[in-house]
Amino acid sequence: MYRSLFSRDMFAEMDRLQREMQQAFDLSPTIRGFGRTGFPALNVGSTPSAIEIYAFAPGLDPSTLDVQLERGVLTIAGERKSKLGGAADNNGNKAAVHINERFEGAFRRVITLPEDADVDAVQAKYRDGIVQITIQRQAAAQPRRITVH
Repeated sequence: MYRSLFSRDMFAEMDRLQREMQQAFDLSPTIRGFGRTGFPALNVGSTPSAIEIYAFAPGLDPSTLDVQLERGVLTIAGERKSKLGGAADNNGNKAAVHINERFEGAFRRVITLPEDADVDAVQAKYRDGIVQITIQRQAAAQPRRITVH
């Protein structure tokens, strides 16, 4: 008779630990390049007039997000609470988790912005699980047409 030495919960815990360790070694994205993984997933782009950052964070309360901009570094931090791990049925029995691919726990993403980012012209909106952060570029960095007389 075959009997496992470890419970399924042990494998889930080891998987979680491996993901957390991998995230610790991932490089933070900059405006010119990205790390390999992380939560929330990010899309970063730019136009001549602004820098656009989209953080995909479904199921979060926007009031729990902490978005800070200091010395050209944008930080998006927060925490996603577990929905399944603490659930119990009518008899008070806890649910056994067999597969958990949804990120939960504290997160922090850091993005280094270019020097022409205007720290006084930043907007952040949360809609449909997406945080959209728009940072205008400084007026001096804007392309302009010069008329020749």
